[in-house]
Amino acid sequence: MSDAEQPEPGLPAQALASLPRPDSGWSPVSNRILVRISGPGTDKFLQGQFSQHLDEVVPGFSPRAAAATPKGRAYCLTRMVRAGDDVLIDLEADLAEAILGQLRKYLMLFRGTSAQVLEDGAVIGLYGSPGAEQLAGAALADLKAPGDTLELPAGFLIRVEPTADGVPRFELWQPEAAATGLTEADEHTPADWQASDMAAGIARLTTETTEAFVPQMLNWQHLGGVHFKKGCYTGQEVIARMHFLGQLKKSLFRFRLAQAPAPSPGVQVVAGDKSVGTVVDAVGFTDGSAEVLAVVRHDAADGPLAIDGGPDQVLEPLPLPYPVPERGEGATPDT
Repeated sequence: MSDAEQPEPGLPAQALASLPRPDSGWSPVSNRILVRISGPGTDKFLQGQFSQHLDEVVPGFSPRAAAATPKGRAYCLTRMVRAGDDVLIDLEADLAEAILGQLRKYLMLFRGTSAQVLEDGAVIGLYGSPGAEQLAGAALADLKAPGDTLELPAGFLIRVEPTADGVPRFELWQPEAAATGLTEADEHTPADWQASDMAAGIARLTTETTEAFVPQMLNWQHLGGVHFKKGCYTGQEVIARMHFLGQLKKSLFRFRLAQAPAPSPGVQVVAGDKSVGTVVDAVGFTDGSAEVLAVVRHDAADGPLAIDGGPDQVLEPLPLPYPVPERGEGATPDT
């Protein structure tokens, strides 16, 4: 390990992502597990708990979704995949027990409907098109936009959001173990996929940030994860009010630290001595730099920002691959 890769004294060693970033190959997404929702009440149960309209979850299209508390605070960020009469969702492994405990409070009202962790399930992240083409062949051309999905012998191949650098990306959801033909020579680390997700502007929740944000603060509406025309669901009143009244005052930003360890989720972002935001996710790179996703107040985002208690280093803004119009003066409600 080089000096640039040494952790700060008193901090645990963290897995580092590669630079240059992978633009081909694959990574095991080992921090996520798959859960199968099945039974006669599947759609009705999910419709009442998640921000996505279940009419949109169809074979061939797998949108993102969020589950929130009655106060509209997200405790689950996921994607929904239609698998026959069932629906697959993915959960952060560290939060899965708590998320399932929360969901089962409502699931018990739907006799014969269950949420089962798929012990042999796996998620694989694919950079660029070669690996996805190896899996899907000419049918890959059908995956034109994020969420477009193919059911293959190896699992469900989903086109996901590209990075800000324009690298196409895919995920392979495997409800059970199956051969893929992907080779070890093309394998990258889970930290590389984390960095790729961050470069695509995709937040994840941790034990430090669960129930800390309304989904729109995490730009979830710009990833198609909030359906504003569906009926009532837990937290919907708060989420809808923020949308229709244009009350979003902070959102997800992406930053770089030129020479610093990755800060922990939940650490404050400061302007001078004033807290103006919260770290949502961060990853360190092999050159000693780090990238950060943070929810930051719009009225503070243009000024110098730093990590509370971290090195005396300004956070450098980085682009996201999608617009966030709510940041502009006189912004209209988020869509």
